[in-house]
Amino acid sequence: MRIKNAVALFKQNFILSPLKECAYTALLIIGVSSISIAQNYQGPKEDIDAILKQAKAFSLAVVNYDTTALGEFYTEDAKIFPTGSDIISGRAPIRHRWSNSKNIISHELIPLEIKIYDNEAYDYGYFKGTSTNKEGNESSWSGKYLVIWRKEKGVWRMYLDIWNAGGPD
Repeated sequence: MRIKNAVALFKQNFILSPLKECAYTALLIIGVSSISIAQNYQGPKEDIDAILKQAKAFSLAVVNYDTTALGEFYTEDAKIFPTGSDIISGRAPIRHRWSNSKNIISHELIPLEIKIYDNEAYDYGYFKGTSTNKEGNESSWSGKYLVIWRKEKGVWRMYLDIWNAGGPD
């Protein structure tokens, strides 16, 4: 009798019904997701949202080969640090550099951390994309990036932008 009671007590306290198990799992996932977002993004929500929006618009401009729009994502005195290249300074030279990127068919920035400090912020993470060559063959690529943002007249723009190849696929 004691064993039956012990088994019943164990089942009652430690074995979950499938519905309870799903509910607990969902709550755990939501809780962990909330914690990681709070740890990765620090600063006023409207500034975080504005930087995320700029990053998405930047990727869209890359895919659309809109070099005019691409230049506007940078400050006048911006500097970029492309892989295997010298530092490129200023909006016009940066636009020219992006004019060599017309075969990009997908581009995505995946921020891991954004921190706001008054009118400056940093953002780092991974990027990935796909390009086509002259024969139309697609190739995928990925890498890491770091951006220093400046808020100018209410608009977040990239001041320093560095990226290099290699990262998770």
